[in-house]
Amino acid sequence: MNFTNEDILHIAMDQSAVDANCRAEDFLRTENVVVTSIADPGARKYLSLPFDCHLISYGNNIVASVNEKYRAAVTDYVNRFPAEHCFETPNLHVLNDALQKDGLRVCYMAEYFLPDLGALEAFDCPYEMKLLHPEDFGPLYIPAWSNALCEKRRELDVLGVGAYDGETLVGLAGCSADCEGMWQIGVDVLPAYRRYGVASALTSRLAVEILKRDKVPFYCAAWSNIKSVRNAIRSGFRPAWVELTAKSAAFVEEQNRK
Repeated sequence: MNFTNEDILHIAMDQSAVDANCRAEDFLRTENVVVTSIADPGARKYLSLPFDCHLISYGNNIVASVNEKYRAAVTDYVNRFPAEHCFETPNLHVLNDALQKDGLRVCYMAEYFLPDLGALEAFDCPYEMKLLHPEDFGPLYIPAWSNALCEKRRELDVLGVGAYDGETLVGLAGCSADCEGMWQIGVDVLPAYRRYGVASALTSRLAVEILKRDKVPFYCAAWSNIKSVRNAIRSGFRPAWVELTAKSAAFVEEQNRK
């Protein structure tokens, strides 16, 4: 399939619609949309559905996928402030305070990137790069490569690109088949080999390989993770949408203990 940037964006919106239990066109509306969250086998595999409170914005509005218990509070919140301010403090405290009364707290916040076909190309770096497959991943499920590969969901890791200094693996980009049409990229580079263009070379090459397989690559970063965001931009990716998820207070506390 020969994708266009418009195709890629529509595929992402279609997937977000499955995840949120809404329609893809809801992300293009000027008014906010609040829907009831349900579990769907076509959703991204790492999502815990149904959501209690999950906000998505492609820049036009907010689609909120919620447990009906929180519909009124979330509807009031997203309609009270401009969409972009709903994903940041100080306004975000209003949502957190409302949810905390029922044992929820704001937990995950992330920005998602899609490839810009006008900017994406397979970059080089000073090290040899090799295409890797699941049969190569066995010994690589170690902390050094925890962004590129996911030990808890090994069955989803489908493709990778490694950078080698001689026989030593110094950088790894891997992708997981998180849903039918989209594969998520993660990347790690050993500290001594950073700032040599390794991350962007691995990320861009893996993105090109994913597109060859008629899948859409996507990339996720916390917006405060400047290094990761810079890598996304250098690699030919552009910001596409943002998400915010509230989880139980017990879950948040457990995450903070890790």
